Parts: sequence; C-alpha cells; structure tokens
Amino acid sequence: GGYVANSLAIMTDALHMLTDLSGIILTLLALWLSAKSPTKRFTFGFHRLEVLSAIISVLLVYILMAFLLYEAVQRTIHMDYEINGDIMLITAAVGVAVNLIMGFLLNQSGHLHSHSHSHPHSHVTQSNSPNTAHSSSHGHSSLAVRAAFVHALGDLVQSIGVLVAAYIIRFKPEYKIADPICTYIFSILVVLTTVRILCDTGVIILEGVPRHLNVDRIKEDLMKIEDVYSIEDLNVWSLTAGKTTAIVHLQLVPGSSSKWEEVQSKAQQLLLNTFGMYKCSVQLQSYKQEMSKTCASCQSSSA
Repeated sequence: GGYVANSLAIMTDALHMLTDLSGIILTLLALWLSAKSPTKRFTFGFHRLEVLSAIISVLLVYILMAFLLYEAVQRTIHMDYEINGDIMLITAAVGVAVNLIMGFLLNQSGHLHSHSHSHPHSHVTQSNSPNTAHSSSHGHSSLAVRAAFVHALGDLVQSIGVLVAAYIIRFKPEYKIADPICTYIFSILVVLTTVRILCDTGVIILEGVPRHLNVDRIKEDLMKIEDVYSIEDLNVWSLTAGKTTAIVHLQLVPGSSSKWEEVQSKAQQLLLNTFGMYKCSVQLQSYKQEMSKTCASCQSSSA
C-alpha cells in the first residue's frame, strides 16, 4: 500500500511491523531449536543460531530504514513528489483496524487465560511435579500475552499517526511534508525498538553476564554454603536469551573433603533453582590438596 500510494510514512510503518514479525519468527526458531539434540560437533546445541538470526534481521531492517530516510530527506529538500491520498488513507485505515483487532484479541486472551488458571486446585502437588511446571509455564505465557498487548498498543498509536498524516495529505495536499516527517519519527521508533536487541545479542556473543544476574550476589550465596572455603573461579554466560550457563570452581575447607557430594548438590541447586541457570558445572577442590600442589610446584621451581 505504501509503495502504490508513494507514501514513505506507510512504508516506514510497515518496516516497524517487519521488526515485530522478525521477533515472532526468532521466537518460533528458538522453540524449534531448543527441541533439537546437541551433536558431537555442536555439544551446546544450536541455540546461538537465534542470535545470528536476530543480528541479520536487524541489519536488514537498518538497511531498509536507511533507504527510506534517504528518500525522506530528498523529498524534504526538493518537494517534487506526489502521494495518492486515497490509497494512503485506505491503507492507513486498514492498519489501524488490524491493530485494533489484534489488541482486542490479545486483551481477551490475557483475561481468559488468567481467569482459567485463577481457581485453586483441589489436590496438592509437589513443588517439582509436572503440574507445577505446567502452571509456571502458563504464568510466563500470560506475562508474554500482556507484554504483546502493550506492544500492540504502541503499534496502534503509530498506525493512528499514519492515519492522521494520510487524512491531512488527502484533504490538504499542500501539507504533504507530513509524509517524510512521519518517516523521521517512525525511524526513531524502529531504532529504539531494535537497539536493545543488538545490545543483548552483543552481550551473548561476547559471553557476558546477563543483565538480570549479579556475579557478586552469586558468589555471596555460594560462600554461605557450609564447608566452602573460597571461590577459585566463576564463569557465567548465555547460550542464547533465557539460557544461562555457569561454571564454578569451589575450594573446600580443610578436612571436609568427605562432604564434597553434599556441597556440590547444594551449589547446583542454588545455581539451577535460585538463579535459574539452564546448565551448570560445579568443580570442587580440597584446600589441603591445593596447598600440597603449590608446595610441590615451589619445590620443583626452586630445585
């Protein structure tokens, strides 16, 4: 519709919709990849393909946005263009209608979902039972639906802006400058909605600590475990969004090497349950063994 009407505003609005479509595709891709088993070569699985897809889709969006911005600047300078106000108005009206329908469906879905799971169960379930996991996943789904509803409201506001611009251009063609102005505004919105994706993917590629975790807090809680003397090393990174991995190297207090299984179990439970790790590896070392190894290396070096 934007191409036929020669309207950059509608094409930029469509570009913003393309970013939403990319997010949905990446979510489906992540769900599909999470079901695939690791191979001998890719022992961590194929979760990072989601990150690569996110970067590629954002870069493609930026290329299209740069082209639209260039055209908007040319139109602002030369003003030698014509816009079909009727087609622009019809396309913008359809966009508003679709966003209204989507927002209504998401709102109804959120209400029905929360209502259907608001009644207490008549039976008691264990904390690690499938029912608990099922209700937890429904809670996350409800949050996702509400987040999508809020995002749909933002898209609706943008579509209304395009409709207003289309109305102005249709009945006041001399104010056609509203079209490139909308392109400038919507380009900023596209950048604001994608820069977070680039930042998050950059942290994942550089194997940084996810923003929701605090390494100092993890160390403090690990040190509270009985018979832990020190933390020699702690690495926390993400395979992809929502799948955090940790490797920790603990040193036991002198004389407690016989309790290593208990310490390892507590550390794993802390990382998996409290901090929500996807995978974790806990390495243990006796304090006396470390001292003896150090002394042996010192003796060999002095000799």
